[in-house]
Amino acid sequence: MKSQARFISVGPSSLPSPKGRRNFVRREPSSASTDANSPSLSFSLPLGEKDAQRQVRANDSARVRASATFTRLVALNLLLAICAAARADIPWPEVVRRLAYENEKLARRPQGHNGEYFVVCTLYYTPKESGFTAERGFDATLVTKPGLHGRRYPRDFLASVRKEGFGRIREPVNGCAYIRYNGGNSYTFSKHVVGRGTAPLLPRFSAATRRGQSGFGYGAVVQTSASEVQKIFGSTNWKIVDTGGGLRRWQIDLYWGEDEPLGPGRFRARPSGTTFEYAYSEAKVR
Repeated sequence: MKSQARFISVGPSSLPSPKGRRNFVRREPSSASTDANSPSLSFSLPLGEKDAQRQVRANDSARVRASATFTRLVALNLLLAICAAARADIPWPEVVRRLAYENEKLARRPQGHNGEYFVVCTLYYTPKESGFTAERGFDATLVTKPGLHGRRYPRDFLASVRKEGFGRIREPVNGCAYIRYNGGNSYTFSKHVVGRGTAPLLPRFSAATRRGQSGFGYGAVVQTSASEVQKIFGSTNWKIVDTGGGLRRWQIDLYWGEDEPLGPGRFRARPSGTTFEYAYSEAKVR
């Protein structure tokens, strides 16, 4: 799905070498040479090679700056192309109807659900501060929040931490490599990314469900059957160790791990390592 961009290489300066170019300055004839019987004398002297070299270096520097600007523009256009090619937002009204329909069929069976459910798999991740740069289109304005003790971080990074729960910072603070959202407008530093308890989240194994979701209680191990989930995550077994108030019924949020964001705006919620957004799956509680 990722678009390819064509890069144009800006070659070295086409100016002749200092030895091959001359600059001339006109010297006005002296008063002694203005006699009617004397021809008007004028001649030119070449500028020094150092002046010529300085001019060549100035021209080359201008070309380097232009090349760097061009490269940044190409990178930004490539990012926008990737974002445009990515799938649209999750169509929640349609998803909710499908989940209700499929789970009602399962509930009507003589044995009922019997530990089997029809779910929608989504993902969440731990965003890395390193990916929130102005060059990539993010609001990188440095701001601070209550609990950060005056330390400042990119505005979009903190907004992403607020949504995902945690974020990895460039430089640890007192041994803490993460920022955790505490609710309200408050944040704190943390040594680990954890769920409801104190155990760290494990990429491609930890998962979150809606608080109070029947069948998917804390600590439950769930097996998903969707081939797309296995292809993207390399896993079919998940342990419910987290809950989210914003999750839907029969939604399982799979933990991707640490990553930089796919892009600005709504793509902040997507890690750059995948374009996966959601997939339906049968899920069996083991």
